Amino acid sequence: MINRIGYACLNQTLSNKKFSVNRGMVRKTFLEKGAAYASELIIQNLEDLSKVISWNHQHAIGFYRLSSDMFPWMSEYEIEELPQFEKIYAQLKNIGQLAAEYDQRLTYHPGPFNVLASENEQVVNKTIKELNQHSQIMDLMGLSRTPFNKINIHIGTTLQGDKQKAMDNFCRNFEKLSAGTQSRLTVENDDKGSMFHTGDLYAGIHKPIGIPLVFDFHHHYCHSGGLSEEEAILIATGTWPAGILPVVHYSEPKSFTEKKLIRAHADFIEHEIPDYGQDFDVMLEAKQKECALIRYREKEEEGQLQETLFNSLPTPFI
Repeated sequence: MINRIGYACLNQTLSNKKFSVNRGMVRKTFLEKGAAYASELIIQNLEDLSKVISWNHQHAIGFYRLSSDMFPWMSEYEIEELPQFEKIYAQLKNIGQLAAEYDQRLTYHPGPFNVLASENEQVVNKTIKELNQHSQIMDLMGLSRTPFNKINIHIGTTLQGDKQKAMDNFCRNFEKLSAGTQSRLTVENDDKGSMFHTGDLYAGIHKPIGIPLVFDFHHHYCHSGGLSEEEAILIATGTWPAGILPVVHYSEPKSFTEKKLIRAHADFIEHEIPDYGQDFDVMLEAKQKECALIRYREKEEEGQLQETLFNSLPTPFI
């Protein structure tokens, strides 16, 4: 059964009213204005995030992906040393209390430059710092140190085709993360044939270090590794600890006929999301964000969704 359905980062309805949770700046501005200006932007971002959380509650949305861009140029400073840190902490604490009061699940999906599997020490060190900072923000919010409040990433590299070595590096560098980050970290299957499918991640990541797998329907369609959709989702959801609902990602291709658009996300969701008898929360990755979520719910209630999409289609192995 599908429980919560959520959306990622930007609320388009509120953005049209000049709300933003990802105010940032170019590097030149950061070098000129530094952490003091970053603090000002963070405070504005958090003010609007609290409004997004309240808006989600008003619209019965209980799942939301936080934007990593709330803290611009985060890896360039220590969060607790920011000017106005006490105000920032108070805001984060209030947001966490709102989320608890409204029973909202908050998660992160840091960007693709976070590559624990890299052989570049500088990349790994920066990744460790940024992942730990994501976890620190969650701690300041008072969120659980469990994958209920997950921090989800990809492997990010195959090391020129040596997938096993990449997974071994990932597992080794996982041990360097803070305890809070380790307790929240999840890893997701990829959409390219040269990268990691759910079976790879189960054998090479979950079995050695025990972290849960996030199943992405769209990515699986693009790169199944020979597993059926049902097989893969049962593997992924089975990696989650007892008492924590798994998370899956769902989006649909922008086009099935143009190869370059198969991996691109469509604006909306037109098909029913299957659950295969499993309980989980769904993060929608449609381009129209909360508008796509609300439209999906309305079409579901009206019985206007098309039949389940991907399980009847051949994997394109793009």
